[in-house]
Amino acid sequence: MILNITSSAKDYLTKMTEDNSKRYVYLNVRGGGCSGFKYEWNFTDDTNMGTLVEDVLVLDAMAEMFVFGCTVDYIRELGGSYLTVVNPNAKAQCGCGESFSI
Repeated sequence: MILNITSSAKDYLTKMTEDNSKRYVYLNVRGGGCSGFKYEWNFTDDTNMGTLVEDVLVLDAMAEMFVFGCTVDYIRELGGSYLTVVNPNAKAQCGCGESFSI
C-alpha cells in the first residue's frame, strides 16, 4: 500500500468529510515550508485527482513518491488534537510536523 491510515485518522477524516459536505479528504505535497516540502490538506469529490486510499483519502498522484510508506495518524493530547504524517523517508522535519525534506 502506498500510504497507511490508522483507524483513529480514518474516523477523523470521515467526520471531516461529513462536516464539509465533501466525499474525500485530499492530500498533496508542495514545495515550501521551513524544511523544503509541506503537506497540504483539502477536500474533494473528485477521485481522478490521484489514488483513493481507504475510501476516505485521495492522494495526489505527484505526491505519491514523497509519502510512499508513510502513515497518517490522528493524535489526541491534553493540549489538543491533530492529524500527522509519519514519514520514514524524511531526512528532516520541522518542529510543527507540517514540512519535511527528503
